[in-house]
Amino acid sequence: MSLRPERSELLMPAGNLAKLQMAVLYGADAVYLGTPDMSLRTKSDFTLEEVVEGIEFAHAHGKRVYLTLNLFSHNKDIAKLPQYVETVKRVKPDGLIVADPGVFMFVKDAAPDLELHVSTQANVCSWQSVKFWESQGAKLCVLGREVSFEELAEIREKCPDIKLEAFVHGTMCMTYSGRCLLSNFMAERGANQGACANSCRWKYKVHLRLNDGTVKPLELTEENMEMFEFLLEEEHRPGELMPIEEDERGSYILNSKDLCIMPKLEDYLKIGVDSLKVEGRGKSLYYVAMVARAYRKAIDDWYEDREGWSAEPYMEMLSAVPNRGYTYAFHEGRLTNHAHGYEHTGTIADWEFAGMVHSVEEDAFIVEVKNKLMAGEVLEFMSPSHMTPLRIRLYEFEDIKTGKVTDVIHAGPKPLIRVPFALFDKEAVDHLKTHFPPMTVIRKEKPLSEAERARLTMDGVSQGFELGQRSEAALDRRREALVQAVDREAETASERTVKSPRYGVEGCCGKGCNGCLVFWHDPAYAKAREKLSAKKQGEKLEGADTKPVAAE
Repeated sequence: MSLRPERSELLMPAGNLAKLQMAVLYGADAVYLGTPDMSLRTKSDFTLEEVVEGIEFAHAHGKRVYLTLNLFSHNKDIAKLPQYVETVKRVKPDGLIVADPGVFMFVKDAAPDLELHVSTQANVCSWQSVKFWESQGAKLCVLGREVSFEELAEIREKCPDIKLEAFVHGTMCMTYSGRCLLSNFMAERGANQGACANSCRWKYKVHLRLNDGTVKPLELTEENMEMFEFLLEEEHRPGELMPIEEDERGSYILNSKDLCIMPKLEDYLKIGVDSLKVEGRGKSLYYVAMVARAYRKAIDDWYEDREGWSAEPYMEMLSAVPNRGYTYAFHEGRLTNHAHGYEHTGTIADWEFAGMVHSVEEDAFIVEVKNKLMAGEVLEFMSPSHMTPLRIRLYEFEDIKTGKVTDVIHAGPKPLIRVPFALFDKEAVDHLKTHFPPMTVIRKEKPLSEAERARLTMDGVSQGFELGQRSEAALDRRREALVQAVDREAETASERTVKSPRYGVEGCCGKGCNGCLVFWHDPAYAKAREKLSAKKQGEKLEGADTKPVAAE
């Protein structure tokens, strides 16, 4: 008998063994994974041996592992089931995720001891459907993304004995929880077989068909663009004309923002959703670590102080993860047009993956470089256990493979650099070793263009609008500012900049970073150092406090 847990679990994706280990390190209670030949995980990098290793690693850390067998089977797939089920029984996962009723029936008969979970691909959106699967022996149902919170609460009330799982974060599918034929039609890659080509996010160009049957590209110029307007009319909404806009980048009418339930997370915790699922098996190690870190902290803080809980600090953590803009999608029921992004597509954030702690020596971190590093940049070590980032400015990089010391290092050759503990002039060595183990993620500020910064600003206002905190007029102003920034960027290449000064010898950002020459060594900053000593490590000074005495 599988009992419902006392607390909601955080369920993270694992696209390969390293991501599984990263998810466990940064706080996941459970991970879900599969191999390409056995599930809807065609992008999975797991071999069968790595599946076994991953399960053993997770179980050694007290975490659960769910394997996926959630394809919609064709006749050719049936012959593989006996061998797969025998393999699954040997590796002993904590649950098997299934979508196809026929596959469910087969596994139930062939492996009655396996805990069966019903995949989101089954499109479970009502309490009656949950009751059906419960009667068939399912121990958990993954609800469709289309389920509103009101519906979710009713399902929880009417189905108190079965575990419920709901998506809280990740990419949104533009169809019905993955039931898509667009990818199959355009690329012969079936979404229902785990091979979605993301055709909904492709760049489309409008063409003009002439009366003689010839087809020509419709090039919009300053001379003719006022002559055309492109509109869609849906059959049952006569007269309701919906514009399709295209610029030099194309038309993106199907570009959904990313799901982020964090502003409403306490609603899910209050009613006892058993498993809070994050999407993203194809995302980076940085994504896995930072998203797990934010939700782990948010969940734990809510159970510790329900009355004083606020989503704001955790949203700040998630804003550092590349995204398409956040929306809580179907939470209120109907999906609005504000859940889509038309003006500027792609995932962006003002932080990026800089590196990862490869190993911890007696006197130094050995860091695996993941992005170009330049002298004077601030690196932030993001501890899995300690919420305050550890900041340091480095002015040179020692490649331990070649012995070269440079002021710029590129990630292409996959270099390892030594970061001596002696450079952390304000930190105890025991603290560094305890809270920053191997696989600790390191980030840095990402240079952004004017248009990208305008996009981030509009994303914030859009989310505030969804929460009822900002007006539609404010959103319209930000959208217009973004459009203008995109237009300017198309005409002239926009310089990419970072918010903080690049060199600690040029000025102070007020963060008091380890190794900041100008802040820790210039007598002019004595007053600022005194004020910073009253703050916790890394907490930024504001305004005049960051200026040297001579400049005041």
